[in-house]
Amino acid sequence: MAKTTKKVSRKKIRSNSVRTRKPARDDGGDDAASEVSNRKGAPQEFLNRETAWLEFNSRVLNEAVDRRTPLLERVRFLGIVSSNLDEFVMKRVGGLKHQVEVGSRRRAGGLSATEQLVAIRRMVMDQQKRSADCYNSSLKPELSKNGVELLAWKDLTSGERATATKYFRHNVFPVLTPLAVDPGLPFPFISSLSVSFGVTLRHPDRDEKLFARIKVPRIFPQWINLKSAEKTAAVRYVSLLDVIRFNLKDLFPDMEILDVMPFRITRNAEVEREEEDAEDLLEMIAEELKQRRFGEVVRLEHGPEPDPWMLHFLMDELGLNDSDVYEVRGLLDYTDLQPLLDLPIPNLKYDSWTPLIPPRLMDERASLFDLIREDDMLVHHPYESFAASVERFIRQAIDDPTVLAVKMTLYRTGDDSPFIPLLIRAAEQGKQVVVLVELKARFDEARNIHWAQELENAGVHVVYGVVGLKTHAKTALVIRQEAEGVQCYVHLGTGNYHRQTAKLYTDIGYFTAKSEYTEDVVELFHYLTGRSLKRTYRKLLVAPAEMKDGILARIRREVEFAKAGKPARIIAKCNSLEERDLVRALYEASQAGVEIDLIVRGFCCLRPRVKKMSERIRVISVIGRFLEHSRVLYFANGHSDPIQGEFMIGSADLMYRNLLGRIETMSPIDSRSAKERLWEILDTMLSDHRSAWEMQSDGSYVQLQPRTTAEQDGTHRRLMVLTKSRHMEELKKIQERAGESSAFDTGPHDGLTHEKPQVQK
Repeated sequence: MAKTTKKVSRKKIRSNSVRTRKPARDDGGDDAASEVSNRKGAPQEFLNRETAWLEFNSRVLNEAVDRRTPLLERVRFLGIVSSNLDEFVMKRVGGLKHQVEVGSRRRAGGLSATEQLVAIRRMVMDQQKRSADCYNSSLKPELSKNGVELLAWKDLTSGERATATKYFRHNVFPVLTPLAVDPGLPFPFISSLSVSFGVTLRHPDRDEKLFARIKVPRIFPQWINLKSAEKTAAVRYVSLLDVIRFNLKDLFPDMEILDVMPFRITRNAEVEREEEDAEDLLEMIAEELKQRRFGEVVRLEHGPEPDPWMLHFLMDELGLNDSDVYEVRGLLDYTDLQPLLDLPIPNLKYDSWTPLIPPRLMDERASLFDLIREDDMLVHHPYESFAASVERFIRQAIDDPTVLAVKMTLYRTGDDSPFIPLLIRAAEQGKQVVVLVELKARFDEARNIHWAQELENAGVHVVYGVVGLKTHAKTALVIRQEAEGVQCYVHLGTGNYHRQTAKLYTDIGYFTAKSEYTEDVVELFHYLTGRSLKRTYRKLLVAPAEMKDGILARIRREVEFAKAGKPARIIAKCNSLEERDLVRALYEASQAGVEIDLIVRGFCCLRPRVKKMSERIRVISVIGRFLEHSRVLYFANGHSDPIQGEFMIGSADLMYRNLLGRIETMSPIDSRSAKERLWEILDTMLSDHRSAWEMQSDGSYVQLQPRTTAEQDGTHRRLMVLTKSRHMEELKKIQERAGESSAFDTGPHDGLTHEKPQVQK
């Protein structure tokens, strides 16, 4: 089919949007009441969001430092830390600098904007130092012992230098573009996070210093495999930066090179937008992407022992002061080490894990819709297969001639997404297909614009949601014409419809055909695509309409149970916790006798274990092989049997932006078997002494230590084992019911594939 570029009409954007004005933004800043209580000596109610987030990144960094983590996985975590810091600076520092510039007196977690910037700089510098020490003193030597050598130019043999120089001349040299700066040549534009060389030059007939910038191209591997012909079993790499640096004379013949300094800048990614006045949302987001390229520079990182003249020259040109400049003694970007993760050295990686196909879904010939109608189904990724459940749900809907319509929300999806071609095929078959594409998904805007246009060109009805609100809900709706009439099926999830992250993020999906769920989802899509002002639903909690109030009501219900002497307990699992009214409600519940466990992977602005305020609140963070992404709420609801309590899963974190600035869903879980699965997840995490960190009242964290051999396995390995064991039991029951032999090979009992370690010679 020929592809054409199709402009989305302004009329269409408006007709598919309900204009909703968001409340004023609340990032956890202190209000007047809490300021008064603090002056009276009461403990600060809230921790600072920025420092709490950096505490989280420090926990991630520990995975790179911890020698219990397999060596190549430590390299991966170092890259994650680096990427996390980049995104943090892009998103958070610019706003704080603006607060300082306008003289804002706003405080957050007891800190002014200036104090936050000082704390951020201290913590970022500490993490960069720890990263450099880990890389230089631990990872590089350990990699070398295992046959992976990351070499400096001085460490190369003469033959390897010749190979690297030949590579430079034939590949890199033609691509490089030295940009000089003088009265006739302005300072060049430098893109965010691109690595450059600053070069101080002198003309042989003049005394003045000259500056030139060379951008290091990303089209080449940042570490070049030398593939030495010499007899060695080691894999030897040299940095592209070193190869360029030691061949600079080829770029500046007859000039004197006085100094060379690698550097990179970070630009502010926060661009002001006024959606209420936007004529065309797609055009507005596309324009925002252009503006982001030219955002204010908020950070300059450079290599060690810089030329003072060059450093001051860069600071003047970029409009920076000393507090914006960071000296890095390791790599400027540890994500450059990504190719090492593909090396075939299994003993330096986690034991391999292939997501299991739930036993109910083993028969690929069976109708998934029949199975869902028989009983609700919960799946837990990446322990269970995303392809065999969620992808199959959409694929069968597309192939089923009785399906009338398919509706989905897409917040983030990969370039290899199976859903885009499936939805296009459904539209070509004449099915009604509605896709809500969230254009404002941070750093995925360009990809989402592309897919939105591809879908529209194929005849899919694409909408962009409610003006002023991001659509973060993870929902899919399939409508079939069956003998008894029209029947709806839904998938409610905690994670994006993204094939790759489903292998790395822990997320939960729930399939049901029960009318109390499906009718809510039908009306939710009417709200998203039309002008419905519906605020209440039968089963779901939907933000921003009623989710916050619904959660607060459940917290207060636990308080009443505690006062009545009945079982009262709250467990909340989320990525971040910051919404002030929820925090205060949890404090009140703690004071009333409710036992509260919070499993918060990222930042938590609540202060636990404070006498007379939060003594019954425990906060842990689980960091490990997989990124904990699922959101689960549990309320005992007066029952001593945990399975009789109320369980909910959803897309929302307990943050202001999620509860009041986004379209989110939270779904109660009724199925007893699904509740048992959710309790198993929560109980496993709360008993973790390998991957869990316990939060202290001052906002710091202490890593829990195994007390027994059984506690050596953290949450992720333990859930692998439990998932494999459960699947074996269910398969036996299925085979026994089918009259087949129950004796079959169950494979490794720990749920992992064990490969013989390779000896590095």
